[in-house]
Amino acid sequence: MERNVAWILILLPLVTLGEAEISDPLTDLENIAGKLVFYQMEGNATYVRDTGELASYIQTETMLELYDPQKNLSSAKFTYTWDLGNGEVIQGTEPVVRYNYSESGNYTLRLKVGVKVTKLAPLLTDVYSTDVQVLDAIKNIEMKGPSDYEVSQNTSLAFHVDGSPPLWVCWHFLPNCVSDVTGGCTLTMLYGNTLRLNHTFTSTGVHCLDISVRNEISKLETSFSIYVKRNNNAHMFFILSCAAILLATFSFIAFIACCPRHQNRTQIATSSNAVFLKNDDSEGHSRIFFNFNAQRGEKEPLLLQLGAPYSS
Repeated sequence: MERNVAWILILLPLVTLGEAEISDPLTDLENIAGKLVFYQMEGNATYVRDTGELASYIQTETMLELYDPQKNLSSAKFTYTWDLGNGEVIQGTEPVVRYNYSESGNYTLRLKVGVKVTKLAPLLTDVYSTDVQVLDAIKNIEMKGPSDYEVSQNTSLAFHVDGSPPLWVCWHFLPNCVSDVTGGCTLTMLYGNTLRLNHTFTSTGVHCLDISVRNEISKLETSFSIYVKRNNNAHMFFILSCAAILLATFSFIAFIACCPRHQNRTQIATSSNAVFLKNDDSEGHSRIFFNFNAQRGEKEPLLLQLGAPYSS
């Protein structure tokens, strides 16, 4: 794990008091150098924050490590005043402070270091300040909306991520939840807390969506199960189409079956109204007349036939 620390240079002009103290190694120092290291503890894990960002609501420990390879400062007396930038000030004689930020945001941490080289020397002080960015860790990814969708439709899925942006999101759909070790994921940069995905499911069944989200201080991976069902509109359209075809088929059959019967009835009704007439003319020829009493508005006989002459 990399350790990115803030180096500080505390200029403390050392004053020699008396001839006995001239040979003291502290009198040869012109400045004191040190570094600030940030640790955060969560459960049994300890993280070194190597990018200058801290997580909110996490126990934080900041330590000042002095650069003193020859142990020249072992007899010096130090005091530390920590101004966390959120209104909280902590004083002590140890080069470490424990605290946590309850809200995300940008803070300026100021450290006032006091050193007393000898008992008779005055207290020398200097102040170091550094900017700290506090971010919310990613602790939850919540799916908004239903968990079942229809096949062959452009589907929009929404997710809420509660971490501080910017967020790097990597997502991958798995049909039938079958793991794909060779396939990669789609990487998306998110500058808010809402992730929207558009996807068209090509098959029914249970599908899985794997999502991995990280920001500067945290990372979270999770998976969602999504049920994909048949398109109800397409199913209803198929049923209506089949019903229309069946209705047209039965109508045609009924029409064919009823038309001959209707014609026969017309013929029978017409023939029942016919009158057979026989007249003899003056030359001895006979004529046969068919006279129809048409009930459909006919005013004239429908058939006139001259019969062959015969003798009675």
